[in-house]
Amino acid sequence: MMQLLTLLGALGMFLYGMNLMSSGLQKAAGSKMRSFLTAMTSNPFKGVMTGLGITSVIQSSSATTVMTVGFVNAGLLTLSQAVGVIMGANIGTTVTAWLVAWLGFKADISLFAVPLMAVGFILSLSKQDKRRHISELIVGFSLLFLGLSLMKESVPDLKETPEVLAFIQDWTSYGFGSVLIFLVFGTILTLVLQSSSATMALTLIMVNMGWIPFEMGAAMVLGENIGTTITANIAASVGNANARRAALAHTLFNVFGVCWALALFTPFLNLIGETITWMGLPNPVDIVHSSEIAMTSDESMSTLYGISMLHTLFNVFNTFILIWFVNVIVKIVTRVIKDKKGTEEDVVKLKYINAGPLSTAEVAVGQARNEVIHFAEISRRGIGFIRRAIEAKNDKEFEEARQKLVKYEEISDRIEYEIAAFLNSLPEDSISEQTRTETKRMYKIIGELESLGDSGESVSRILARRNSHKKNFTPEQKAKLETMLAAVDKAYGIMIDNLKAEIFEPIGLRMATDCEIEINDLRNNIREEEILKIENDGANYQSSVYYLDTVSEIERMGDFIINISQALDK
Repeated sequence: MMQLLTLLGALGMFLYGMNLMSSGLQKAAGSKMRSFLTAMTSNPFKGVMTGLGITSVIQSSSATTVMTVGFVNAGLLTLSQAVGVIMGANIGTTVTAWLVAWLGFKADISLFAVPLMAVGFILSLSKQDKRRHISELIVGFSLLFLGLSLMKESVPDLKETPEVLAFIQDWTSYGFGSVLIFLVFGTILTLVLQSSSATMALTLIMVNMGWIPFEMGAAMVLGENIGTTITANIAASVGNANARRAALAHTLFNVFGVCWALALFTPFLNLIGETITWMGLPNPVDIVHSSEIAMTSDESMSTLYGISMLHTLFNVFNTFILIWFVNVIVKIVTRVIKDKKGTEEDVVKLKYINAGPLSTAEVAVGQARNEVIHFAEISRRGIGFIRRAIEAKNDKEFEEARQKLVKYEEISDRIEYEIAAFLNSLPEDSISEQTRTETKRMYKIIGELESLGDSGESVSRILARRNSHKKNFTPEQKAKLETMLAAVDKAYGIMIDNLKAEIFEPIGLRMATDCEIEINDLRNNIREEEILKIENDGANYQSSVYYLDTVSEIERMGDFIINISQALDK
């Protein structure tokens, strides 16, 4: 029982170390990783190399895949680009198997792990974010190999207790049926552990200790490639259609690969065996496994490298086959997962920040940024409803426009709250200083956008009071209000362009400022002209008050809009 508990604890240490190392690298890279991922995916081949590079560094294909799904959900990557990155991530994750086989079994890296943790602790005391993030990387790396060392030491000794896992050996006697059994076993184990790297480490241990032959270890590796797709599917399950399609493309990619690998299982294993023999080691296919007789050093190395080589060649061959059919994969997943027919209710809901848990806060900020732009575009519709309320020819038309303004004020309140709640959920110590500044800027922007919704509803109240007193605006007053609304709408367009800009340019702020000056001048001119009319014709005083109140509220919208562009400049 203690052996089993120690094994589970060691596995937990391995998984925690893997997550900590991956998290530390992502935080240290910060927004640079976001920029790299979006810049290096212009074609499928670049996408593959990008996914390979990032996964090789952060040592987690699940993290890269979930990050990619998040980028698709946020509109930062197209579906075609995402498919290429996912293919590369599958190749990149094979680096982990080589590291574990080389360092974890052939070199006692755990001897250096404890001193490395001391280095990590010292760095964690630094006031600089980057050093603290690097400390996470170092501590995670140390825990990963300490966990692997403990797993090797705590597994049952079949010589002394052959009954402990003897049932696993019994599964190897059913020919090709055994291959399918171990494939399913590898899939389920990966689903449970949520880490193909941890399952790969266990597979290497089982093969190295002679519990299962090389062929069954190969079948487990194929199963792990299916099991690892579940993480992205979980993350995408509450996302938009494209996010779910990206996750499904990952599943199709791996399932297709497993199908051809099973169909060519014996020739594929022979190819692996020949490759390992070319490296000067025994053919792992010919090694007779036994819990009674320990493998020689060369035989042990042969099986470890054989499993790692199979993992690598499987993903390389699969990518080489399918990279030419990226567009076909996109068409298939698009046909399977169809877009919902959008109603107005769907359009005004959150669009980007509903893709479930993300692997890194840096990606989450990119999603929030696109959601803010979406919020601004929704807010801009208020101009049209104000225009309809002013031009309404009867009570029915006015009431329809007023209800829209009230509804959109409630929508802006809800969207502001949900974006703020999403930003609040991001741990401050998990994002770079630059990203932290961007997050604070977004709080300011969504507050101003919410105020724009309030202004639209305020205009509706002013017009409702005017109607209750049986007053109307003259054609000349309506024309001047239309001029103001056109100026505000123009300011909206410039503000949204500024939000969309990757790098905020001074010219954007100048254009926004010019629009604000234009709106203020219109307000001042209208006020002066109307005051003169009141002095000359006091009979229209009450109507003029409602008119000037409407003008003032529209001008306030211009203030909120310029505040957003100014916030981007800080």
